[in-house]
Amino acid sequence: MEYVLYIIIAYLLGSIPSGLIVGKAGYGKDIREHGSGNLGGTNTFRVLGIKAGLIVTTADILKGTAAAALPYFAGADVIPLVVGIFAVVGHMYPIFANFKGGKAVATSGGVILGVNPVIFIILILSFFIILYFSKYVSLSSMVSGIIGIIATLIVEDYGLTLIITLFTIFVIYRHRSNIKRIINKTEPKITWM
Repeated sequence: MEYVLYIIIAYLLGSIPSGLIVGKAGYGKDIREHGSGNLGGTNTFRVLGIKAGLIVTTADILKGTAAAALPYFAGADVIPLVVGIFAVVGHMYPIFANFKGGKAVATSGGVILGVNPVIFIILILSFFIILYFSKYVSLSSMVSGIIGIIATLIVEDYGLTLIITLFTIFVIYRHRSNIKRIINKTEPKITWM
């Protein structure tokens, strides 16, 4: 029963549509009607700019961190990584935004931050190194997940390996259209790095 409670809380945390809130409250825009139509940080950067993008990305990360950290602070006998999965599901399919959310990258990272900050730092560094050379946010997100899997295997944290593998599958699945555009060389590249 305790798991059910924390799963519901995690899902609701993940469902908070940061991009929608920041877009409407701060800019009078529904970002679902602009750019890629996605509620995540990348589309927020494109549509609303750096400040809004940073706010949304940070909020999306913290949703995952909060969900994973909640059992620690509450002294609950539940596995934080398991609870964190449902924050990611909430981010992808938010009840507060007609089940159309982001692509799982930032919130997945937030869950990892909540349980293993070192692996999180490895993911962030990998993301920006790949982004520097490729200029593709989508590719950087997917490859960083694979690097995260390898890193957890090296440190023999097999529980985290399993969860990062699951998160990477989520991320790759949510980036199906981006993969096609990368292959067709029509995927937008960043210009600020």
